[in-house]
Amino acid sequence: MKKLPLSLLENWYANHFEKALFGRRIPYDTIAPLINAMDNTLFSTKQVGSSEKNIPIYSVQIGNGPRKILLWSQMHGNESTGTKALFDLFKFLDHPENLDHIKTAILNKCSLVFVPILNPDGADAYTRVNANGVDLNRDAVALIAKESKILRNLLDTFNPEFCFNLHDQRTIFNVEGTKNPAAVSFLAPSEDSNRTLTKGRTETMSVISSMNAFLSELIPNHIGRYTDEFYPTATGDNFQKMGHNTILIEAGHYYDDYDRELVRKFNFYAILQGLYFLSETNNFSNYAPYFGIPNNASDCFDIICRNVLTEEGAVLDIAFQYDYIVKNKQVHLEKKEAARGDLSANIGHKELDLKKQPLKNTLF
Repeated sequence: MKKLPLSLLENWYANHFEKALFGRRIPYDTIAPLINAMDNTLFSTKQVGSSEKNIPIYSVQIGNGPRKILLWSQMHGNESTGTKALFDLFKFLDHPENLDHIKTAILNKCSLVFVPILNPDGADAYTRVNANGVDLNRDAVALIAKESKILRNLLDTFNPEFCFNLHDQRTIFNVEGTKNPAAVSFLAPSEDSNRTLTKGRTETMSVISSMNAFLSELIPNHIGRYTDEFYPTATGDNFQKMGHNTILIEAGHYYDDYDRELVRKFNFYAILQGLYFLSETNNFSNYAPYFGIPNNASDCFDIICRNVLTEEGAVLDIAFQYDYIVKNKQVHLEKKEAARGDLSANIGHKELDLKKQPLKNTLF
């Protein structure tokens, strides 16, 4: 299996990532200037529809190879890490510098279609659902939402062999058996409730195995495997069942990276490695390493205050999670109590030992 040259890629990224995008809230108006600047001989951009609130939805196309790959982000509007990673990928394909052989291999073998923001209404409001309250990732069968119909139309007309479905997961997830946050988690979606290992699933697992092997050089023991429970109305499960091998990437938490600027880099690396793997092989037999990726566990809280003295005189732990609140178009973190009691089995991304002092006497 060919892997990307990590040291060269690290140097490239430090100098060339898309600096116009930052933070958790990435609405359409932040990418519109970038989309407009991309319509040149290398990229082809096209408005493929509009949202329930008539915000444009664009596709970006590049490459002329026989292997067709469809990638989309922000079907949940408040999950923007994949969008930032895609624009980092666009920068790479435009200016790969001394990694031009990677770009050439991908574009000669693959035809790529991207939808950077599928749910621009949700992205603007910073919500999971669209303007009518529909979760697009549970609308693959009913196709109630305009945005779901746009994605399905792209699937039917482009007929991709592989899909990349880009999401964000909550900060609660750690790598099972460790205290490490799950910075990236992968999933080869099931096609039925028995989680049958179909040919398509094993091909998907093979691609994920290559991405995991590469990322493990950079962030060992910070990569998880998302649950493969079958969801009958989910996008990935249905696309996989329809014969479009679908790779789910969940961008997670890394140490103090609440803006997910480090994790965007990990996502970009994973996507690029997946595309490079698909440009270099027709052999998908090496899927067993997928099962060596540890499962996600959900043992984390954003903050745990240990040994807190309560008003009743008890000593216990109190955990907090951040709510993401939009004020003046910026995302702010607000603490909210999530649990209290004996939380010795849990992990705090930040932990404070109050040493039997009241919580109200502590600033955190």
